[in-house]
Amino acid sequence: MKYSVVIVENHTLLSQALAELINGFSRFKVLYSCRNGEELITRFKNKKYIPQIVLMDINLPKMNGIETTSILKKEYPQVKVLALSTERNTKKILQVLQAGAKGYLPKDTEKRILEKALIEVQETGFYHTKDVTSLLLESLYAKKENNKILKEREIEFVKQACTEKTYKEIASDMCLSPKTIEGYRDAVFEKLNLKNRTAMVIYAIRNDIFTP
Repeated sequence: MKYSVVIVENHTLLSQALAELINGFSRFKVLYSCRNGEELITRFKNKKYIPQIVLMDINLPKMNGIETTSILKKEYPQVKVLALSTERNTKKILQVLQAGAKGYLPKDTEKRILEKALIEVQETGFYHTKDVTSLLLESLYAKKENNKILKEREIEFVKQACTEKTYKEIASDMCLSPKTIEGYRDAVFEKLNLKNRTAMVIYAIRNDIFTP
């Protein structure tokens, strides 16, 4: 039995080349290819088009690889995503891994490495090169350090902000003024480089500050 693969790549020639390459592997077959995440999600509405592995580019039109991976993790958790991209931006690589990708490979990867990665993703659940492992460890260490720079009351505020309470209700529960709560919010956003409350909640869950 061969493992099924879907390719999400907006460059037709590369997509065709990848399909030919993967179909040459003894343990894999390509079901079809998509040009973007939006097309993939539409295809998934028919169960027969849901593969075991999605080979996902990061930079895609309409719906990029990070957004698509996040949706797959939530709605199709049985599907394993392996990111394959020319992207060298460490932030984006981390984002796609945090979104749920089981591994990342650059597009100039050797044929044998691609086959190995597909096998390991399917059989062990993930594949990380030494570079990506180092990147993940550095990110984890940095996040723990970020937690240390939050004051005790700021951490309490973050926990409260992870609930459905309004900022006004949080202020009341913490016996503080709404203006002080706004100050906590702005300080946390600046310290952790966050842009909104949703990002703060995600950060809190990922760093064990809050458990839903």
